This record gives sequence, structure tokens and C-alpha cells, in this order.
Amino acid sequence: MEEKSKDPLHGKRLDAILEELVEYYQGFERLGEQINIKCFTDNPSINSSLKFLRKTPWARTKVESLYLFMLRQKKREETRKK
Repeated sequence: MEEKSKDPLHGKRLDAILEELVEYYQGFERLGEQINIKCFTDNPSINSSLKFLRKTPWARTKVESLYLFMLRQKKREETRKK
């Protein structure tokens, strides 16, 4: 029997994380307010952001941290609706 990882980042591709963040924050403008890095604030796109994040560990760490925060926020929002 295989155990599932409890890490929400396990098996999650960076492009999927980025797309979810852009959707949750309703675009790159608001995402850039959360994480002020040039790939989100200056002519942003998924592809250019992925290229930068794959080469820049500190920025990727910030994106992954914000993703985990977003997941917690979504969970809180769901429990409030019930």
C-alpha cells in the first residue's frame, strides 16, 4: 500500500502553482503586490515567470510559500461558507 504525501507541493508542477496563484489573485498585478518581483510586475507572462522562477531559488521559495498561504486561505473561506 502506497502512502500519500501530506506535502501539498508534492507532485505539483510549478506551472500549475503559478496558474492557480494568478487565478486566485485575479491577475499578475495583484500577484505582483503579494510578491514584488519583476517577472510579475514588468510585462508578465506565465512563460517568462516560469523561466525566471526555475533559475532563481529564492523567488521560487516565495512563490511556493504564497501558494501554501493561498491553500490555507481557501480552506478558511470554505469552512466559513458552511
